[in-house]
Amino acid sequence: MGKRGLPLLGIGFLAAGAILIVLAGAFGARGSSPTQDSWGVGPGGMMGFGGPGVGSAPDPGSSGFIAGTVAAPRVVRIVASDQLRFIPDVVTVKAGETITFEITTVGMSVHEFMVGPAADVTANTASTPEIADIGMMQTKSLTYTFAGSGPFAFACHAPGHYEAGMSGRIVIVP
Repeated sequence: MGKRGLPLLGIGFLAAGAILIVLAGAFGARGSSPTQDSWGVGPGGMMGFGGPGVGSAPDPGSSGFIAGTVAAPRVVRIVASDQLRFIPDVVTVKAGETITFEITTVGMSVHEFMVGPAADVTANTASTPEIADIGMMQTKSLTYTFAGSGPFAFACHAPGHYEAGMSGRIVIVP
């Protein structure tokens, strides 16, 4: 490899290492205290990784579920990836529940996160709650109360991202 390729290789290793550090922090073992936040994803944890405290907080209707309130929102963590996907892309919410979404970008892309009524999210309506400019390895949060029966959704409208499928849906249960 020539002298020109070494700096690029170093930058690549640096970026890969940074991503691994973020993933290790996200998927590392945690205590099993019921008061700890979790990643808000399905059984086995995010992308199939398991371990104590890594799986989702109990969904509405499950044993141990505590609905989020305005005073104490339930935290749902979502990863925004370079593959233009949200992980998870489906979130189950109790009608009237207040959720704080913590969005973390893993990768080089800059994302946004918009949540609200599905028609407003799809149309990228200006008044819809959103977080803009979530850069590499940044986490930003947005709190939203799901009033009404929906449908509700979330999406990234950074140029080309929504068109590539970067969206998710909120399932409302009574």
